[in-house]
Order: sequence, then structure tokens, then C-alpha cells
Amino acid sequence: MPVEAGTEARAAGLDALYGGLSPQEVIARAVEMFPGEIAAVSSFGADSAVLLHMIAEVDRRLPVVFLDTGKHFEETLSYRDALAADFGLADIRVVRPDAAALARIDPAGRLHETDAEACCAVRKVEPMARGVAPFRAWFTGRKRFQASTRAALPVFEAVGPRIRINPLARWTGADLADYMRAHALRENPLVAYGYLSIGCFPCTQPVKPGEDARSGRWAGQAKTECGIHLSGLEKSLTDASL
Repeated sequence: MPVEAGTEARAAGLDALYGGLSPQEVIARAVEMFPGEIAAVSSFGADSAVLLHMIAEVDRRLPVVFLDTGKHFEETLSYRDALAADFGLADIRVVRPDAAALARIDPAGRLHETDAEACCAVRKVEPMARGVAPFRAWFTGRKRFQASTRAALPVFEAVGPRIRINPLARWTGADLADYMRAHALRENPLVAYGYLSIGCFPCTQPVKPGEDARSGRWAGQAKTECGIHLSGLEKSLTDASL
């Protein structure tokens, strides 16, 4: 059986067994299943504190991969450092775009104005693929309610030969708010200004009342995902165009 097919079968089996557990139980079981081979990916965005707090309760030494695109809000970078201190996270791993690729593809830093897909490919997808390459599995903070494209999001899913785990997939906005209040967690300061999904500053704007949390990302474009959470993430490791 090809590696990818075997991983897909394993992810489906894990989702059937453990997909209905609480996020905390999912995290604890996953850490046991992949000792020393699992990380978390965090944008340190609007509600990142929830997943990071849960992870810290299990293992503060778990690697947390942060993608520094070079286009983040300053508030996000400060929030990253504050949460790491709050939770005692001991292994924040910052990955950045390849300098040579940026010089070739986006020398002026304005590629987002003409080709958002290409900008995300060089600033997000390729570096994130490098960031997760050392691990067999990783956690994300994605939720089903965030957008229609995530409505069927499983808790365990295959990405090439690796497994991506979404402990909060079934949680609602109310669940997140309740957890934030119960544990007095620090909020990304941009949330107070209506930013409910926070990415790079040129392509993020406040969310209008009644819209889904990700409507402020690439507003006015058909684009809804940057690519780091899509199944093609693995391909970017060998993509000669990057």
C-alpha cells in the first residue's frame, strides 16, 4: 500500500476512534501516539490562545511552529511573545520564506497586489512545508464554523505521509469564548477592532456584522485559503517554481 494511502486509512481510523473526544483528550492521546514527532502550528491569531493553552497543559515543551511571512501585524508578533511567556511555551520555532525565492519572485514585496496565490505560495506554503517536515503529525486550531470550506473538517486527516490534527474542529465561537473567559486568556489586540481571522496585514481586514470569521481574509477575491491547510502542502517541498 502506498504511504499516502496507508496514512489516509490511519487518519480515518483515528478520526472514527477519537474524533468525538474533547479537544484536551485529543491532544493528550496524540502526544502519546507520536512521542517526539508531533508539533503545533499556530498563527497566534484571533483565538490561538485556546489551543496553545490546552497544549501547554499537556506539554509545554511541544514544538510550536510559527510562520513569519514578513507581512504580519506588529500586534501579532507581540502577541506571540506574550502568549509564549503566559503559557511557558519552551520551543517556538519560527520559519520564514526562503530569501532567494523572495528575491526572485517578490523583490519589491508587492506581489500580493497582483497575484495573491503566488504570494501565499512563496511566503506561506513553502516555508510551512519546511516547518512541519521534521514531524509525523501536527496540531492546528481550525474549526468547522469558520467558513463553508471547513464545514466537514475532520479531527484527524492525512496530508501526504503525515497526519494533521484539528482538536477544536467541532467547537463553536461560543465554546471558544467560554474557554477564554474561564481561563482568563489574553486576546489578540486586533480582535477588539473587528479582526476575527488574522493573517498578513495587506490581505486582512475587519469582519462585517453577520459575516463568517474568515470573510475579512482576501476580501473581494475568490480566494478563501492561503494553501498551508490544503492537501497540496507536501508538494511545495519539491516544487521547482518556489
